[in-house]
Amino acid sequence: MAPANREEVFGPVASVIRVRDYEEALHVANDTPFGLAFICTTSLKHASHFRRHAQAGMVMVNTPTAGVDYHVPFGGTKGSSLGQREQDSYARELFTNVKTSYVRP
Repeated sequence: MAPANREEVFGPVASVIRVRDYEEALHVANDTPFGLAFICTTSLKHASHFRRHAQAGMVMVNTPTAGVDYHVPFGGTKGSSLGQREQDSYARELFTNVKTSYVRP
């Protein structure tokens, strides 16, 4: 795969990867060290599935990645992150560690 497809490029670059089907497209989207996702589709089924299964902090369906709402958490996951996401109720989750423990006396 070309370096532009494996690196986070900040500039006017469009990288297109030809895939056989939706399943391969989802695999390619998740097979990256970064976590921002975008898909163009006319299939509501694929759009809904992609929103649930893309390993990303932000998922865009048929909309550009610019012009997001600032009142919701913004950023990617993995190597694509702007750091802390303190907006809205996610601030509580940001500063909380959840741990489940089982103890037999």
